[in-house]
Amino acid sequence: MVSVEFNYADLEYFLMILMRVAAFVYVVPFFSMSHVPRRYRVVLSVVMSVVLYGVLPRQEILYDTVFEYTVIVAKEFLAGILIGMGVNLCSTILALTGTIADMEVGFSMVTLMDPATRQQTTITSTLYQNMIMLILIISGMYQYIIGALAESYELIPVYGANFDAAKLLNVAARFMGEYISIGFRICLPIFAAILMLNAVLGILAKVAPQMNMFAVGLQLKIIVGLGIIFLTLFLLPTAADMIFTEARRMTVAFVEALM
Repeated sequence: MVSVEFNYADLEYFLMILMRVAAFVYVVPFFSMSHVPRRYRVVLSVVMSVVLYGVLPRQEILYDTVFEYTVIVAKEFLAGILIGMGVNLCSTILALTGTIADMEVGFSMVTLMDPATRQQTTITSTLYQNMIMLILIISGMYQYIIGALAESYELIPVYGANFDAAKLLNVAARFMGEYISIGFRICLPIFAAILMLNAVLGILAKVAPQMNMFAVGLQLKIIVGLGIIFLTLFLLPTAADMIFTEARRMTVAFVEALM
């Protein structure tokens, strides 16, 4: 006969696990997209919490008032958000890449509503984000994301998160440097091609001033830009590897800042 005991203390412990997991699921890429139904995210959070509740060592939570328990729950919620932001921030690299590319090609004024994020994005940003998201699913990166959450409980147990402002600030500053570096490296072929095209157009403007270089240059930029974008699509797996490597580093850095 199977006997299962679940008292009020167990419920409190389970709710703490659920807070970190739910905050993580609602922040990380793919799971946080608006076209993923909320009921699926809720079910995923509950299932993951049940699994973690069964494998994690039981820990007694000590508090005296409801306010203290609320603070503990809030700390778990913020810990889940910060761990998830380590992955989510790296997806913003693609937004920077697409913005730079569209500024060079001439598509910066053309924006559209991204149904996944419900934000105005450029055409190239949407293309890169969708392609990288497919690579994320195909490569199994989502398994690492979920595994990182589970392993975070070994380093940061329930009610064990310590928010070090100095470490978090250092992580944010380091990310900003890598954010600009990786974003520019991805769009470097487009930037270099348009730069050389501008140089050629500048020479032609001096050689043949009767030509309307503004009208000719705008069309040439679009043709060259689109050509370079589609010719460099095979480089996206390499770009995805750089982004996923940075995502791992950021996740580890945020976890270390909470230890």
